[in-house]
Amino acid sequence: MKKIYIIALCLFGINAFAQKKIVVDVPNKVSEIQPTMWGVFFEDINMGADGGIYAELIKNRSFEFAKPLMGWNIEYPAEAKKEVIVKLRHEGEILVQNRMDKTSANPRYLTVTVNNTQKGELGLSNEGFKGMGFKSGLRYDFSVLARVITGSVKMHIELLNAKKEVIGSTLVTPNTKEWSKIESSFNALASEPKGTFRIWFEGTGVVDLDMISLFPSDTWKGRKGGMRADMIQLLADMKPGFVRFPGGCIVEGFDLNNRYQWKKTLGPIEERQLIMNRWNIEFTHRPAPDYFQTFGLGFFEYFQLCDDIGAAPLPILNCGMACQFNSAEVVPLDQLQPYIDDALDLIEFANGDVSTKWGKTRADMGHPAPFNLTMMGIGNENWGPQYVERLKIFTKAIKAKYPTMKIVNSSGIDPESRIFQHLNTELRAMNADIIDEHYYNKPEWFLKNASRYDSYDRNGSKVFAGEYAAQSVQTVSPNNKNTWQCAMSEAAFMTGLERNAAVVSMASYAPLFAHADGWQWTPDLIWVDNLRSYGTPNYYVQKLYSNNKGTHVLPITESGSTIAGKDSLYAAAAWDKNANEVIIKVVNVSEKAQNHELSLAGVKKLDPKAKTFVMQKDNLNEVNSFENATNVSPAEQDITVDVKKKTINLSLPAKSFIVYRVKVLDK
Repeated sequence: MKKIYIIALCLFGINAFAQKKIVVDVPNKVSEIQPTMWGVFFEDINMGADGGIYAELIKNRSFEFAKPLMGWNIEYPAEAKKEVIVKLRHEGEILVQNRMDKTSANPRYLTVTVNNTQKGELGLSNEGFKGMGFKSGLRYDFSVLARVITGSVKMHIELLNAKKEVIGSTLVTPNTKEWSKIESSFNALASEPKGTFRIWFEGTGVVDLDMISLFPSDTWKGRKGGMRADMIQLLADMKPGFVRFPGGCIVEGFDLNNRYQWKKTLGPIEERQLIMNRWNIEFTHRPAPDYFQTFGLGFFEYFQLCDDIGAAPLPILNCGMACQFNSAEVVPLDQLQPYIDDALDLIEFANGDVSTKWGKTRADMGHPAPFNLTMMGIGNENWGPQYVERLKIFTKAIKAKYPTMKIVNSSGIDPESRIFQHLNTELRAMNADIIDEHYYNKPEWFLKNASRYDSYDRNGSKVFAGEYAAQSVQTVSPNNKNTWQCAMSEAAFMTGLERNAAVVSMASYAPLFAHADGWQWTPDLIWVDNLRSYGTPNYYVQKLYSNNKGTHVLPITESGSTIAGKDSLYAAAAWDKNANEVIIKVVNVSEKAQNHELSLAGVKKLDPKAKTFVMQKDNLNEVNSFENATNVSPAEQDITVDVKKKTINLSLPAKSFIVYRVKVLDK
């Protein structure tokens, strides 16, 4: 009997261990989850703006690139021989001119001279941004600034497919001696992902041309000259709490002359001054000599986008320092005031009454209501004593005039370096509002650091996880992929961000967009080509977190301990006061399925049905693609709640991320 009793005790112990519960303490609202918790970070990298969300199809529309005809090609008859082309050049000429006006933001224009020229003898074509995407039956809006010098010149506008066949056309004839805008709309007769644009000139005369433009009509919200709708819809579907813009390293610039200056991105499109994109020259393995910023997408458009999708704006401004990986140029302290004025003026532009200078500018651009700016970043990935001394001057000036404005402060480029330790200490001594931390690391790092913020001071500076992405190979490698392993590791890490919402008030993956033919950096959240776009597995992880954010952190424990890697599980729980629901997020990174009972402690009545959103793949290297855009994406399922025991069964497949939503019926 004694032996039997001992065996029974052992079996009881084993069984008790197997039946340990995961518990969510529902009444214990530990801390608020900020509405800004999960957001997006947009930077014009990987053709994110021109050739990306900015829907302009013409590259170098105003001839302001370093090479004035970059993207353009002078067209002659296909069968023309050399001597014929020489003759046509004498009879017709295309010449880039300069207004020689030092105040002009757009000094170059094109002069076209024709002499009894027939259609098909002299033309101009544009290659677009890695080609142009045309959709059958869609209207395209052509416009050009033109003035007639002499005679009469007809312009035959054509859309071409990859075989150079015409799939859409219209005709315009400039007819004024002063610069005026000519517009014409027409439909594409066929779809083409790699099309081009062409103008044939006909007649005798001289005409000047500038701002040659072509937009699809199906832009976001149907705005003329607007954004690409499919790309913005992917953002809107995420329901981001904020949009950080415009960068990123482009804020700093290669040197200070190349920095982002928001005031130059306002006003009429033709008055916005183009500059080279900092990513034009950054990577020898991905050269981008035709990468410029035209600023058709400027600060007004960024604020408007935030307004459209219900996200808080987070603009980042230059602190008087260029990129420290490039020129590392620093403006002297006695010349810093214009940079500070830019910050103060931006707040007035976003929030000021229409009677103020910059508030009036906003109203004149079509938005008299304020944009409700509550936070701004000073500096991007800046560091060192020079950054701190400039930051203190900025902070003093901004807080003196706008004491409630929250300032996001850089902590450098790596969350574990001496640079970070120095900055983190300095910034906390300054009582900095928000400290921006960046992490680009292998998936293992993200799993290891799910408890990173467990010991952070709850009453000190808040953290913005401003840039992060798991790297399948290594940082800056062109071979990085958006694999399920990377996305799953990020999901695990994000349980730690949410669990520590008392410390972490904001987070965003980076980079956001990449063009399949024009990227510089990988991995990226959303991939596009000229007609298509898709979200990566990482995108769906971000979307699940953002769409299932909750309003308050709830304790979720096993045997009284947080779930942050033990038995390969990671978990977080939240209360959604608006839906009266408990939201549980669980990641199982192990090779084996697990089953656990989850108890919802402290509730009286539960809905017998709960929803789950399941992401799972056995192969950690699975990715999404244009051909299989939802290969790794959530599957929605209903599960049964044990309303008597107030429990649900957590059936966790190997290598999975699951979100549970359980409605509480307590009154």
